[in-house]
Amino acid sequence: MSRRRTLGTKKKIALLVGAATVAGGGAFVMANASNAAQTTQDARTKAAQDAGVCQGLATALGNNQRFIEGQRADPDAQSQARIENREAVVAEIERKQAASGCAVGESAQDSQTSQPPQAGQEAGGQDTGDQAGGQAGDQAGDQAGEQVCAGSTVTLSGEGGAPAASSNQFPVGTKLRVTNLDNDKSTTVEVNSVSGSCALLNNAAFEQVREEGKFLIRRALIEKVG
Repeated sequence: MSRRRTLGTKKKIALLVGAATVAGGGAFVMANASNAAQTTQDARTKAAQDAGVCQGLATALGNNQRFIEGQRADPDAQSQARIENREAVVAEIERKQAASGCAVGESAQDSQTSQPPQAGQEAGGQDTGDQAGGQAGDQAGDQAGEQVCAGSTVTLSGEGGAPAASSNQFPVGTKLRVTNLDNDKSTTVEVNSVSGSCALLNNAAFEQVREEGKFLIRRALIEKVG
């Protein structure tokens, strides 16, 4: 006849504690794995955001440098003052690059190189021949907003002051509405100076439409209004 051995109370408690420890250890490992995955995802997200910040600042720097080069190549009575102003803007952008961990002095040109209007074209780049059939709706189109500079990205000029824009296509006083299609925010500003791009927003205007932490609007709708 076999003898049945019964476990004492202390042994039972020890086994239960051991089992709980193993289960807890497994949960701890799973929690650590989940935390590690989240940390990796957070790091990737931050890296993508940082890349967007650096690219936006590089584009802004390139736009201002191109403007300075243009003023030096074809100067007028106000060119020196404009150059000095833009050199101060360049210095501010480089400070932002340093603060954001970007390569200081790295620049990039806007996605669309704007050319002076050719014969038969208006400043907005639309061929006058194409306008012949649409002149009857010009007034309504101006009120609704005439899309211009299709495909251009928008960044900041780095200038302070009240919300405004600068442009190499539209004269001072022109009103432009810029819409960030990624967040549906828009601002209507008046062109108050010349730049090296279709539309550059100053700091105040850019803050009204940008996504947090970004210095470049990739999907922008630019409209001439008024």
